[in-house]
Amino acid sequence: MNNSSIITLNKEAVKSNINFLRKKFCKNVKISSVVKANAYGHGIEQIVPLFENEGIDHFSVFDYNEAAKVQKCLSTPASIMIMGWISNKNMEDTIKRGFEFFVFNISRLQKALHYSQKHQVKAKIHIEVETGMNRLGINLKELSILLDIINKNPQNFIVKGFCTHLAGAESISNYKRIKEQIKKYKKMLLILKENGIVPQYRHIANSAASFVYPETRMDLVRIGIMQYGFWSSPETFMYYIRNKQKKTDPLQRILAWKSKIMSIKDVKPGEFIGYGMSFLAQSNIKVALVPVGYSGGYNRSLSNKGKVLIHGQQCAVIGTVNMNMFMVNISRISEPKIGDEVIIIGKQYDLEIKVSAFSNISDELNYEVLAHLPKEIKRKIIKNT
Repeated sequence: MNNSSIITLNKEAVKSNINFLRKKFCKNVKISSVVKANAYGHGIEQIVPLFENEGIDHFSVFDYNEAAKVQKCLSTPASIMIMGWISNKNMEDTIKRGFEFFVFNISRLQKALHYSQKHQVKAKIHIEVETGMNRLGINLKELSILLDIINKNPQNFIVKGFCTHLAGAESISNYKRIKEQIKKYKKMLLILKENGIVPQYRHIANSAASFVYPETRMDLVRIGIMQYGFWSSPETFMYYIRNKQKKTDPLQRILAWKSKIMSIKDVKPGEFIGYGMSFLAQSNIKVALVPVGYSGGYNRSLSNKGKVLIHGQQCAVIGTVNMNMFMVNISRISEPKIGDEVIIIGKQYDLEIKVSAFSNISDELNYEVLAHLPKEIKRKIIKNT
């Protein structure tokens, strides 16, 4: 390992997760693989070919740059859907390259119309409507204006989808709000049909909604966190296993994060470790230095709280996490050596450091922990953990 740390991606776990999702949904429900935020920290360049190899041919991203990156990674053409940011400069290229994209205000539709007319290429749009999240989306009043523009310019648009985003389907506390959103969506869909527009895909479900609210699966589901082996929330997992005889998790984690011991030092009782005075040795201890810090994705809030695995044993982080390093207590490790493997996330023998261990300490969501993994860390594909 030439880098201070490395992320590995398990090819077999990818296969298992996609197969599980396919069995859960009907054959006519398309899975759109959400690979925004550098594929939830897994790496777009590495993960997209793995998903493509499992038959995924529809990808969702947040912005134009991610779309371009996905397209470059593909071995065969696939649908790429931009759900968020497209600059005015990139809108022209978006249409020319055949990317699909969300239209969530009249201004974006008019820009799309302009460049479609300029290049005589149809814009592939997904109409995103506002149903109660109050974030992005065409409201009921704007919908008639949008439909009028589309119907007057049929040669310039392909309505690929009609969609909305649900406000927290992973929590039962949002049940009433979600149900109201679904109701409003269906009402607006009826208006669409009354105006003679039939989208290819009706889609409102993310990972959580596709399991907790089966009626939201419709024609397409936007699957993010679950394809990487994580449940949207403990509630979502409990909903899945509530009527199952086997209460086991069918999802497999794709990602593991590893480093190595850089240095070993003996510390005497009464001596402080690292910056400041956050850790005082109470006895003779052996300390290992790991060359990963908060600039490399290891959160400073894990100071004196985090855990790693070395020689199949759990070792505590001691002292303050530095910019490029952190220290761990390896006093219980027999014959530790410089270069020994350190598991930051993942399994070693019978033990595992889960992403949830980070989120429980730092108050970050699983999504945040993964998305904060720096792009600079090398990603390597393996067959087995």
